[in-house]
Amino acid sequence: MFILDLKSRIPIYEQLKNRTLEMIMAGVLEQDSQLPSVRSLAKELGVNPNTIQKAYQDMEKEGIIYSIAGRGSFVSDIKVVQKKQIDIELDSLEEICKHLKRGNVPKEKVISCVEKVYSEED
Repeated sequence: MFILDLKSRIPIYEQLKNRTLEMIMAGVLEQDSQLPSVRSLAKELGVNPNTIQKAYQDMEKEGIIYSIAGRGSFVSDIKVVQKKQIDIELDSLEEICKHLKRGNVPKEKVISCVEKVYSEED
């Protein structure tokens, strides 16, 4: 379910957040579905429970999940999660645009690329 790359430069808690978002967007985790407990997920992944707890706390602050005392953590409203995912993707796009600008790629070429992608049929 949760697959992490322990050799990645991306912190484990960030990988867990990203993977959770991916699973929600793919419909693997549905609204109000319960996430594994901190202890069980830490044991399953072989990581410190504090790492899992940090990921869960961050996701709760961002509105991706919610917690009920004594019951666990659950997937929030899918619309909130979708908005968060879009924000993440737009941040990535912005970083790519900055990189292209530093590489002196003309703005018209970047815009043309975006227009090409949006004109393609799915």
